[in-house]
Order: sequence, then structure tokens, then C-alpha cells
Amino acid sequence: MVQQTGQRKADRLSAHVRAEIDDWLSRYPDDQRQSAVLGALSAVQHEEGYLSTEMMDAVADYIGMPEIAVYEVGSFYSMFELKPVGRHTIAVCDNISCMLRGGDSILEYVEKKLGISVGESTADGKFYLKKEEECLAACCGAPMMQVNHVYYEHLTPEKVDEILDELE
Repeated sequence: MVQQTGQRKADRLSAHVRAEIDDWLSRYPDDQRQSAVLGALSAVQHEEGYLSTEMMDAVADYIGMPEIAVYEVGSFYSMFELKPVGRHTIAVCDNISCMLRGGDSILEYVEKKLGISVGESTADGKFYLKKEEECLAACCGAPMMQVNHVYYEHLTPEKVDEILDELE
């Protein structure tokens, strides 16, 4: 997996991301290195904003697994983005518990407030409204949404305004 220039693909990973991946790798036996792929991809996405093919190749090289296996993981989980998106990722839960408590109206409110539909980013690149998010596992706090990696529960339009207006 060495490029023609002699540089390893893994060299594209920042020192910070490599340290995070090393932490994940330390949790598994050497013959189970592929178990760290979720943590590795999360670290890359947190730093880069999304998972490019180039960065998934770097993860594959660093962990020592086939590139296609990394692509399969990256494309399977809804937590990963494979194209550039807004700086702040918003996921409004649309499971039954949230819908019964007004989740659909919260989603409509967010779309109207930001002027985008699910799966789109705002023109200024500030917000990205994720496509369908089936369950975020916070049913007791319905309706809820996740902004970046933070959960917000018992939402009202006023709470949504406060949350989104505070973001840079």
C-alpha cells in the first residue's frame, strides 16, 4: 500500500488522529486491528468534517486492512459523511417516540429556520441537516436532536432557536 512516491498513505493522517487511532488500537489484540476502524473513522471525520476516499485509504493503510473494508464501514453507518457538509451537523430524531411528541414539527421548524431540507447544507456552510435519523436513543427526552455530538432534549421551537443561534 505504498504510493509511487514512496510516501505511505497513512502519512496523510495528522499526529492527533494517529494518536487517537493508536488509543483505539491499544484496546484490541494485534490480530484484531480492524476492530479500531469505527474509532479511526470517527477521529478522521471529527477533524476533516467528512470521510474522503483519500482519508479512508489512509486509515486502511494505518490500520493494515483492505481499503474496500474501510469503505464498507464508512458507507454503512449514518454517522459518517462521505461528502463535505456544513460545520455543524444536525440530526433530528424521527423515531416513533419523538414523532409522537412533536419531532416532525421540530424537523419542519429547523428546515424553515435554516432554509434547507434534510440532506442539505446551508449556503454559508454553517449547518448540515442530516438525512433521516431513525433513532438517537433518547426516547425519554423526546422530541430531541443531536447537534455535532451533543444531545438536546424536550425541544420546542424556542429551544431550537437558542441552540442554533449560539453556534459560531
